[in-house]
Amino acid sequence: MLAWVALLWLLEVVDAASGNALDTFGIQPREASELIDVVPASFIHFGFAHVAANSIPLLVLGFVAALGGLRRFFLACALIVVADGLGVWLVAPAHTNTAGASGLIFGLFAFVVLSGFVERRPLGIVVGILIAAYWGTSFLAGLSPTNDGVSWQGHLIGLAAGVAAAFVFRRRPSA
Repeated sequence: MLAWVALLWLLEVVDAASGNALDTFGIQPREASELIDVVPASFIHFGFAHVAANSIPLLVLGFVAALGGLRRFFLACALIVVADGLGVWLVAPAHTNTAGASGLIFGLFAFVVLSGFVERRPLGIVVGILIAAYWGTSFLAGLSPTNDGVSWQGHLIGLAAGVAAAFVFRRRPSA
């Protein structure tokens, strides 16, 4: 997770040094040529404050999610990133540019909170409850359409993708 977050910071340094040239990798809704940006958009941020705001939640939630296995973690991340990017492409307001790791973060939040319940694992349930208790209010606020400059659509779709990932990539009890 440290390497992932370091990559986000490195990309933002390159973006700033290039006059924000990487911002073009954000998603502009319903333009066919933008479908290629569905994945890269999760790695691009609009300034250092943006990447800073995403760093700690991504580190923590990514680390906790990865404890369930790296293959499962990367598959869940791939599903969340692709579903979130496609969803943003479909439903975000016209003439906007959406980028950042927050859709993935909302997805990882749902994935971590629900996985223990879906798998009926007591430790996972406790971890999910602790994560929800600590960050739940912040995540609910991120779903509000009244936040200017924030893609509540991306947050909501990421959250839904995380719910799906908790079911699709649940660990089965060994027989």
